[in-house]
Formats: sequence, structure tokens, C-alpha cells
Amino acid sequence: MKDLVNLNGVLVPGDGPVIPLKNRGFHYGDGLFESMRVVEGRACFTDAHWARMVTGAALLRIGLPKNLDRTAFDRYIDELVKRTGIVNGRCRFTLFRTGDGFYRPTSNEGGFAFELSPLTEPTYTLNTQGLLVDIWPGMRKPVNDLARHKTLNCQLYVMGSLWAQEHGLDDCMLQNDRGNIIESSSGNLFIVSNGVLYTPSLSDGCVGGVMRAQVINLALANGIKVYECSLNPQNLLAADELFFTNAVQGVQWAGVYRTKRYAHRLAGVITGLLVEATRVSSV
Repeated sequence: MKDLVNLNGVLVPGDGPVIPLKNRGFHYGDGLFESMRVVEGRACFTDAHWARMVTGAALLRIGLPKNLDRTAFDRYIDELVKRTGIVNGRCRFTLFRTGDGFYRPTSNEGGFAFELSPLTEPTYTLNTQGLLVDIWPGMRKPVNDLARHKTLNCQLYVMGSLWAQEHGLDDCMLQNDRGNIIESSSGNLFIVSNGVLYTPSLSDGCVGGVMRAQVINLALANGIKVYECSLNPQNLLAADELFFTNAVQGVQWAGVYRTKRYAHRLAGVITGLLVEATRVSSV
């Protein structure tokens, strides 16, 4: 496998310096990113990733480069897959503001990069062992227009994941500034009660996850009720299942939250539907 990245439309070696030190993404977290799963040489759900990226770029007032449109987005990923030989992996797209300046940029022009790293599993796979999780009692996520986008400022998730590691946990759940449970440090959150799916609403400040939307759509298409609503710690204790979702791992079920033990029947059903949807879309 060749170590290559796409920087502003050009393939360059990925094992050496790629961006300048003064890059605004590095200095200020001024940009956003998308993480995509590549299955059998094709990136999954690129329409949804592109749409979210365009919306986020408009919010951050970052102009899209002239050589980056919807068609080029897929073409750059395909080229990276062919040149690296990585047919099953994680593709990260990063959009950053290229202008100089300090907090106030001198330009709103955008630059971009694609990276691709291999994964051992060829497609989405449900974890065999349930995750050990708890609520992070530290910082809370503010509810604002940035909350649903994947900006380059990920410090909240880094701190949450460090807390989980320090306490012997696999993951942790985050709260918003109102005390609602909104997501985990690694993705969106769903609970199952009496066969019905519940997930925090976007108005509560969770990331507008691509996989979150896929799970909701797959569930509804297969007769599974879904409600987007506010969730609190009591809802976690009353639930039959708890699982997290993201575009790279798919569905990951939690087995233990404090004294609560969870099943994973519906998490398995959703994973099966997801694998089938991915297989059909790649044909």
C-alpha cells in the first residue's frame, strides 16, 4: 500500500510534511471534516457527507475551491483508493480556510485534503462485546449553530474520551448545557424501549451524523418507530438497548451503564440492514 494523500486536488506523499505550519486548521481549528467508510473500493453515503460539508462550509463562511465540486469529491476518493490500494478503510476529508491573519482571516478561500487509512473489517460489523459506558460529568456541550457540524475543534470529544479511558470505560456520553444526554464521545446515541428507537433531537445540540440519518431512515423503512426527543439519565436506565453510531464504525452497542445491563437485538437488526444497504449501493 502506498502512503498518499490528496492535498488540494494533487496526490502527494503522506509520510512527510503536507501542510505548512501556519495552516489555519492547525492554528485555530478553522475548518471542518467528514469521516467516511470505504467498502470494497467505494465510499459510503457520499451524497450525505457532501451535503453536510457544504452546509457547514456556508456556516463557517469558507468558500469551496474551484476544483472541488460534487463530482470531483467522489473522483478524488476513487483516485486515492486506486493509487493506495486500500479498498476497505476510513477516508477523512478536511476543509480548512487558507487565508493568513489571526482570529480574523485575510481570506475566506478554502483548501482541502483527503486521507485514507485501512480497516481490518471489510464492512460494518457489530461489536461482539458490549461497551462499558458512563456519563462524563465534566464539560457540557453548548447548544448553538456549530453543534451539529464536525468542526476541527474537537477538544470536547478528546477530553471526554480521555476521561473514559482514565476510568476504565470504552466510551462516555456527553450532556448539553441543559443536562440532556446528547451523544457519545465517538458518535450519535440511540436507545431502544419496547422495540421503539429514541435518539436526541438536533435541537439538543448533537452532531447531525450521517450514520444517525441512515439508521433513522432504515428503521422507518422497515417498520421500526423512531422518535427524536430529549433524553435524560433516567431514560438510559429504563431502556432495553443503548447503542452509538458513526459513519466509520456503523453501530456499536453498549452492554453496561452503571448498574444497567443492555441487550442488543435491535442493534443487530440495524447493522444487518446497514450492511445490506451498503452492498446494494455499491453494486
